[in-house]
Amino acid sequence: MVNGDTTAEPDENFFVDLANPTNAVIGNGHGTVTIINDVPIRLGAPSYSVNEGAGTVEVTFTRASGATAAATVNYQTINAAGLNNCNMATGAASSRCDYLAAPLGTVSFAANETSKTISIPIIDDAYAEGTENFQIALVSSVGASLGVPTSATIAITDNDSVNGSNPIDTAVFMVRQHYLDFLSRNPDQSGWDFWTNQITSCGNDSQCTEVRRIDVSASFFLSIEFQQTGYMVERFYKAAFGDASGASTFGSNHQLPVPVVRFDEFLRDTQRIGRGVIVLQPGWEQLLESNKQAYALEFVQTSRFTNAFLNTTSPAEFVDKLNQNAGNVLSAGERATAINLFGGAPSSANLNARAQAVRMVAEDQTLYDAEYNRAFVLAEYFGYLRRNPNDAPESTLDYTGYDFWLTKLNQFNGNYIQAEMVKAFLSSIEYRQRFGP
Repeated sequence: MVNGDTTAEPDENFFVDLANPTNAVIGNGHGTVTIINDVPIRLGAPSYSVNEGAGTVEVTFTRASGATAAATVNYQTINAAGLNNCNMATGAASSRCDYLAAPLGTVSFAANETSKTISIPIIDDAYAEGTENFQIALVSSVGASLGVPTSATIAITDNDSVNGSNPIDTAVFMVRQHYLDFLSRNPDQSGWDFWTNQITSCGNDSQCTEVRRIDVSASFFLSIEFQQTGYMVERFYKAAFGDASGASTFGSNHQLPVPVVRFDEFLRDTQRIGRGVIVLQPGWEQLLESNKQAYALEFVQTSRFTNAFLNTTSPAEFVDKLNQNAGNVLSAGERATAINLFGGAPSSANLNARAQAVRMVAEDQTLYDAEYNRAFVLAEYFGYLRRNPNDAPESTLDYTGYDFWLTKLNQFNGNYIQAEMVKAFLSSIEYRQRFGP
C-alpha cells in the first residue's frame, strides 16, 4: 500500500580485450581485474510490441550459459517525443503520457543465470494516435560486456479508433497513474483497491468525489514511500549542492532560491532508492535501508559530487559545506558526530564516511521540516506534469508558477487543501491532457 561488488562506480571503465574477446577488463583507477569467460549481456530481441491496454510490456535481458560470475547491466528508456503535447500523434511514444520512463534501471544476473525480465508500465490513454514507438537501450555493465542487440524498439499499438472520454476521471485509472507518477511502480493490489474505494465509496455524490480525489492524490506525496524515496532525493541534492537560482515575475521581477535537483535526476534517483520497495509488504524496511545505503555510496562517487567535494577536503570542511548547503541545520553535537564518521583522518576521502555524512545531513529533521513545502510544490510539477517548473509549456519559462504556489502554500502553513494547490494541479488542462481530450 501507499503507506562480490555489483554496483557500477562512476569512474569505472569497461572494455573488452580484442585479442581474447572472452576476457573483459575493468579499469577502476586502482589496477585492472580480468573477468574470465565473459558472457555478454544483451536484450532478448531487437523489437517488442504491446497493446496499449495491456498494462505492461515485458522486456528480456539474456546471456548465454557458462557465465560463472554475477553481473549487472544498466539500461534506460529513450523519450524521442520530448515535451510535446500528449494529444499530438507523431509516432513517438511519450514518457509523459504513454509509458513509465526509466532514466537508469539496473538488472542483476547471478552466477549461471541466463535470463531476466523487466516490466515497463504502459499508459492506456484515450487518444486515437496510431502505433507509437520508444526505445530501450543498454548503457553500461559490470562483470560482463554488452552484446547485440544493445537497443530495442517498443511499439505500442493503439486500442482507440476515435478519441474517447478522459480516463483520469475514473478512480481505477487515476489511482494507478498516481502509483506510476509518484512511486514509479505499478500498484500492489491491496493498495490499488484501498485508494480506489476511497473515491468510489462516494457513489453519485460529486462533491464527496471531488474531495476524495484531492485527498487521495495528496496522500501519495504524504505517503511513507514517497517521503523515503522522492523527498529523500530532493534533500540529498540540497545537502550536496545547495540551491539553484530561478527567475520569477510573481509580484515583481526577482530571483529566488529553488531546489537544485532536476526532473530526470529526481526520477532516476527516486527509482534507485525505491527499487523493489512496497511499504507494508514483508521485508520492505530492510530493503529500503539497503537501497538507501547503496544509493548514498553511489551518490558520493558521481563526478558532480567529487568535483564539488575534493578528496583533500578535511572532514570538518566537508561536513561544514554540507551543513551550509542544507541551511545550517546541524546542532553542534550533530556536526561533531558527522565529523567523527571519518575516524580522525586528515582528509574526507573515505567513501563510506562520505556517504554516511551526506545521508546524516539529508535525513536531519530540521532540514526535513524546512524543505517540506518547497519539495511539495516541486513534486506537483514532477508528479502531475512530469517536467521541471521552468520547462515548456510553462508560459513564462521560469519559476513564476512555482513561486506562486510556494507563496500560497506558505501562507496557509502547508495546508494544501486551503491553498487549493493539489486541486489546481489535478484539474489543470496540462495534467488532464496527458490522458485524453
